[in-house]
Amino acid sequence: MGLQTDRIESLVLDAVRARVCPGAVWAVGDASGTLAGGAVGLLDPARPQEPMRPDTVFDLASLTKILAVWSVTGTLVESGALELHRPLGAFWPEVAGRPLGAATAHHLLTHTAGLPLRANLRHHYGSDPVEVRAGVLREPLRHRPGEAVAYTDRAALVLGYLAEHLTGRPLAALAAARVWNPLGMTETRYGPLPADVVARCAPTEFDDATGAHLKGTVHDFSTRLLGGACGIAGVFAPRDDLCRFLRHTLSPGPSSSGASAYGASSFGASWVRRSLRVRTGELKPTRGLLWHPDPGAAAARHDVWAHFGFTGTAMWVSPERGRWAVLLTNKLYFTRDGVPVARLRAAFRSLAFA
Repeated sequence: MGLQTDRIESLVLDAVRARVCPGAVWAVGDASGTLAGGAVGLLDPARPQEPMRPDTVFDLASLTKILAVWSVTGTLVESGALELHRPLGAFWPEVAGRPLGAATAHHLLTHTAGLPLRANLRHHYGSDPVEVRAGVLREPLRHRPGEAVAYTDRAALVLGYLAEHLTGRPLAALAAARVWNPLGMTETRYGPLPADVVARCAPTEFDDATGAHLKGTVHDFSTRLLGGACGIAGVFAPRDDLCRFLRHTLSPGPSSSGASAYGASSFGASWVRRSLRVRTGELKPTRGLLWHPDPGAAAARHDVWAHFGFTGTAMWVSPERGRWAVLLTNKLYFTRDGVPVARLRAAFRSLAFA
């Protein structure tokens, strides 16, 4: 069956009318490029003269974990700089002798390391990023690595710290040099955003401290505490940059030193193959490497892989079906309730991968 563009457009427009989100930008494509896309609704309900546009920049929230952490980790694995199943304490002095030292990068990528669940970093460790890092890396585990699956932002935070340890470079610089620049993702960056980009950025939640909706500043409080850039969140990008990323994920070069449709490659095919398969054995919920199977898409086959962001963002990829999709909203402008946008995502995914 061909792509049901009219039904997708109606679905997204109905969601805007129902105030699931102020506006939305979407696209569906394959290895050759974008097959269809659109933009509906408003950038900011307080400014009804400004429509949502294809080049609107979004606070991607947890999509940061894929665009920065997963992709950079892939380049480290493919270059031989990181062994996924080697205990972290064997090569990372900061965690040697600590509970985290018994875990591996594979445990972190599958959310099976036993890290504490999300908590207010300031409450536990203060406001100094150095102290926050030290506190996160010395924290006791909830269970032995490999015993259970439990999603936690700390897994991506620690993976970002690990990448910085192995390379001696900040995560933001690593992601730009190893992934975003090679793929032509020219507008993808960590915030805070410069003034000229803020003008076309989708606002998120109302901030009591400033008396306005956050716009160009990351919504996630822990990321703001750490200067706006970490493994948890902080990346901003427009739709077309995500299309480039997903196209490469669907049809990458042979390795991190190979070539892609955009010239110099970032992560390669071997990393994608490792990641987009169940890596948690009999444990539930099933996980790949930071990606997870979309629970509504042929769950027994695990053929559509997804990642979602708290601000209202989402992306999917399916090598088996040869298709990718992205849906970007700023639903957080209206509410933290995740149920309406979850329904929108499920319906959108069903149409995009029909």
